[in-house]
Amino acid sequence: MNDENLSSENGWHHQLKSRINNVEKLSKLISLSDSELKALGNSSRLKMSITPHFLSLIDKNNTNCPLRKQAIPTSQELNISEDDLSDPCGEERDMVVNGLVHRYPDRVLLLVTNLCAMYCRHCTRRRLTNKKETSLSQEHLDNAYSYIKKNKKIRDVLISGGDPLILSDEKIESILKSLRAIEHIEIIRIGTRIPVVLPQRITPQLVSTLKKYHPLYISIHFNHSKEISKETKIACEMLADAGIPLGSQTVLLKGINDNTKVMMNLMHELLKIRVRPYYIYQCDLAPGTAHFRTTVATGIKIIESLRGYTTGYAVPEYVIDAPGGGGKVPISPEYIISKSKGNIIIKNWKNEIYVYPENKQTRVSREEIFIEKGVR
Repeated sequence: MNDENLSSENGWHHQLKSRINNVEKLSKLISLSDSELKALGNSSRLKMSITPHFLSLIDKNNTNCPLRKQAIPTSQELNISEDDLSDPCGEERDMVVNGLVHRYPDRVLLLVTNLCAMYCRHCTRRRLTNKKETSLSQEHLDNAYSYIKKNKKIRDVLISGGDPLILSDEKIESILKSLRAIEHIEIIRIGTRIPVVLPQRITPQLVSTLKKYHPLYISIHFNHSKEISKETKIACEMLADAGIPLGSQTVLLKGINDNTKVMMNLMHELLKIRVRPYYIYQCDLAPGTAHFRTTVATGIKIIESLRGYTTGYAVPEYVIDAPGGGGKVPISPEYIISKSKGNIIIKNWKNEIYVYPENKQTRVSREEIFIEKGVR
């Protein structure tokens, strides 16, 4: 990164330094509603921080703007549901050393920082991001590396936070280099929202660093097509050109992306910038997020409305992170109607009925199956 970029209004350091993080700054840039003012004046809410880039994408005259709802708190956030959990995914339960979560047999989650460029209103890890901004010390990182080295079944490390790409190039390289030096680590993944909220951070220097540690995958948090700015498109193209596979992780949010048209448009726009739709998450039970949570039936309907109506590459997997640490559970429309005598009765995306013969020696006609099961 050259000096011009560091001092430029478009440089990522300037964007970070200029984040809007209090009501005084924000009220000078946007006309706030009573609900927003109430939330901003309450110290119990998750802290706010919005990059100038993301603020520029918000419709300042529309309180229903899907980007505004993700960035600016409202009084609804002050309501704590009886279902809310401080650690909805049960990560503390499976934390083996400071910052390292080991739940699945072959992979671990390394939480390297609690710092984000922007704090999303639906944040799952607000138990971490609401604290003083900090990153794992070298001692804690070394403890994590030591644990991974001793557990040879671990082949995959997901680096997350906070947002790991908020760290310096040098720190990011140090972490990647240390992990890549462990012989049984095959895959390194990074979870980030930086290309959306701070795309200026994706510099040629950072990309050059990342590409040295293949196979490296990056999952990016996208929730709405309005987030795909010109700068975000450039950032994703730089990463893809470096040979880094990109996937999207989308949280299903009421009033933001909880209908088929909005979700399909997002999936199509992602493919155009070479980001493969990967997950749609049911919104976790984080405190103060009940107003964002849809029914599970809403998510299933969206998947049904995507499957068959658009390319398979545009259809992500819908999952619930089971409360308390049960892990990701795929939630799918039911396409198997019944099983009988070596045959499976299935329906397709048009609700048309078909019989798939599992065992040709006991094959039964469509008519016999339909009569037996009462299918018409």
